[in-house]
Amino acid sequence: MKKILLLFLLSFFLVDAWAQVGTDSAAYQAQRAKINGMLAVRKQKFGQYDQSLSQHTGIFGLQTKKDIRHSNDILMDIVKTDNDIFVQTKILLDYRTFEQNQAQTHAVEVDSNATGYMATINKLRAENDKLKHDAEVCEGQQKKASTRALAIVIALIVALLFLLRAKYVKKD
Repeated sequence: MKKILLLFLLSFFLVDAWAQVGTDSAAYQAQRAKINGMLAVRKQKFGQYDQSLSQHTGIFGLQTKKDIRHSNDILMDIVKTDNDIFVQTKILLDYRTFEQNQAQTHAVEVDSNATGYMATINKLRAENDKLKHDAEVCEGQQKKASTRALAIVIALIVALLFLLRAKYVKKD
């Protein structure tokens, strides 16, 4: 019975832990999807930058100031995107660290609870054994008292019969 109880309690805590990890993993997966989207945008911007470097609208096929500024603007946009990607990657790593810490904390909590339950079960088992022993002692004392009372009643009956017999013997 106690094994079933412990198994039930352990499964309850594991289901709770699995549900918690599932929600955290959803946030983690959403963050990963966001970063992957940002990387796709960066790749597209880099393609635009590469294309702008090959544009030569000036005389004799040379680049103009406008071409160079356009390339620099795209490059600055790529740098901003890279900075955003770094920030979002830091958040992603923080999610991972948070999930790991939470999993460790939950594991310690489950272990602590299981240890507490086992200690409580042992304590209750010891109390149950003590109560059984006390009941046996009381039952033994009650049997002794019943035996004594029965012995006294029998002794009184025997004494009464002896007195009655002695009274009838004197009359004769």
